[in-house]
Amino acid sequence: MPDASLPTAKSELSAAFAEVQRHFMRVVVPLWQGPGWNAEMALPFEAVDAQHRPLPPQRYRAMACARQLFLFSSLIDHPDVPDAATRAAALFRSLQQHFHDAEHGGWFYSIDPQGAPLDRRKDLYTHAFIVFACAHYWGQVREPLVESVLNAALNVVAERFADGDGLFESVLAEDWSSLNAGPLQNPLMHLAEAFLGTLAVRDDADTQGALDALVEAMQRRFVDVEHGVMLEKPLDAVDNWSEPGHQFEWFYLLASSARLRGTPLYRSLETAFAHAEAQGVDQTTGAVAAMLEVNGSVKDGTQRIWAQAEYLRALTLRPDSERLLARQLKALQAQFLHPAGWNECLDSQGQISRSDMPSTTPYHLATCYIGLAEYFNA
Repeated sequence: MPDASLPTAKSELSAAFAEVQRHFMRVVVPLWQGPGWNAEMALPFEAVDAQHRPLPPQRYRAMACARQLFLFSSLIDHPDVPDAATRAAALFRSLQQHFHDAEHGGWFYSIDPQGAPLDRRKDLYTHAFIVFACAHYWGQVREPLVESVLNAALNVVAERFADGDGLFESVLAEDWSSLNAGPLQNPLMHLAEAFLGTLAVRDDADTQGALDALVEAMQRRFVDVEHGVMLEKPLDAVDNWSEPGHQFEWFYLLASSARLRGTPLYRSLETAFAHAEAQGVDQTTGAVAAMLEVNGSVKDGTQRIWAQAEYLRALTLRPDSERLLARQLKALQAQFLHPAGWNECLDSQGQISRSDMPSTTPYHLATCYIGLAEYFNA
């Protein structure tokens, strides 16, 4: 009989997860409570350097504000972050005060360091994160004003960005006129995430219908069936590519939804996951490459922390994944996390190529760790 006193693989994995969670709560989150927070603007700085000094501000983005709103919303009632609710409320106010376009509706992409609109275009990626953050925040606080902003963001997406074929324009002008940008994979993925976030906190037939149509259109217009991958641009675009991190991110979103697990897109992403794992992940180090050519060869070997986190999270929904989860958690710890924070990017040789720490990255770590927590609690 096996010795019951020996720790199981899952208990060792659980201990490693406890370490990265402690790092998150003791190192990552405090960065944005203190040095990364511009109290005068009530906004996070775009990034801090390895010594925790804010990089000289060139801009503030609505998307970064929304991601931090999600972060602190997720920490409301956490005993280690007693001011999470206060910070989330401040971020919610700042989103409206600094970025909302009172004349045309919607939200500007960015403001300058003095708070004036800078990039005034209307960007789907930004609006998707506003929906996502407001849905999560409303789920925590149930305040009517928060739901009002959530509804406004959903309406803007439906009325302004929709292209009539299940997808959405990636960017429009300040006054909502067309820039002929067309749809792009990444903002559409985060819109799917935002729709799922909304449906997690309330019944919403319109959002469910939009999500169903989006998933069907992604299968039809972005999935290269021949190569088994989700492409970054529509199938008929030139100079296309795929990103392993996005295959993993899509897989997690689809696999986490009982409704979406029955779709053709989910079956496609099961194939895409296998291709991304075989072609875009170093089987020794666990490093995830940034970009692949359509045929699967490496286009960009840069290793980004968000892609590492997405692969780790996706593995929590894969069968018999304990060994790989252990390898990837170890890779995240050893290659990306350090006592002062994290390495944002490594080059193809594993050397640090970007050491500043953006305010947007804790969102990826938070969603990864939430997925891991659910895995251990299952």
